[in-house]
Amino acid sequence: MIVARTRADLLDARATLPASVAVVMTMGALHEGHAELIREARKAADDVVVTIFVNPLQFGRGEDLDRYPRTLEADLAVCEREGAAVVFAPTPDVVYPEDALVRVSAGPLGEVLEGASRPGHFDGMLTVVLKLLHLVRPDVALFGQKDAQQLACIRRMVFDLDVPVTVVGVPTVREGDGLAMSSRNRYLSASERTSALALSRALASGDVDEARTVLAAEPGLTLDYLERVRSTTFEVAPDGDLLVVAARVGTTRLIDNTILER
Repeated sequence: MIVARTRADLLDARATLPASVAVVMTMGALHEGHAELIREARKAADDVVVTIFVNPLQFGRGEDLDRYPRTLEADLAVCEREGAAVVFAPTPDVVYPEDALVRVSAGPLGEVLEGASRPGHFDGMLTVVLKLLHLVRPDVALFGQKDAQQLACIRRMVFDLDVPVTVVGVPTVREGDGLAMSSRNRYLSASERTSALALSRALASGDVDEARTVLAAEPGLTLDYLERVRSTTFEVAPDGDLLVVAARVGTTRLIDNTILER
């Protein structure tokens, strides 16, 4: 496995991959959900490139950029175990050699729900995703369905800007107790983790009103939003095919969703 830290390193490493390439983009602190993405990527292409980069553009003021877990050595071990060919782990000055004057706008899709709670988040996310797509030049890019609005934004960007890559969504990987896997789960205390399980219990009902009742009964949880939406536009709709939720447990903000039958 090749570890590239600079653009030149990545260019040299990419030249060793003559067949099809899949990319898995991460911010590190890898868990079993990321491992599943790499496994699915190996099925989708001949070689896999994993990117590990905590992107400052997608963190707002007061968010957890400084304390976001950084576990590079452990992450590299996961990537090697799962068969990644290349890991691109740049520092911010490699990705942004100058201040980014031109950025991608997520448009209306990035202004609702998660975008309303985290203004500018999706613009920053799409900017780095597009940069990494240009740098890695993959045939396929895989993203987890847990971050459903992110996935919708990426798919729309790829469509609208004619980016030559196939975007694949991979189902959410959950802990044995139902909690959606997230790098932020490590922030949770034992009691907070118990409270966090209300998210998956609420979604299991498949009904907005029932889900709200479940969440309201959990004293350790503060609801941000819970809505039934259309998965392509994130418009709130009674016939939406996705039930999405965001809530804060202690100081940790968690998101989750479930696919619904229309």
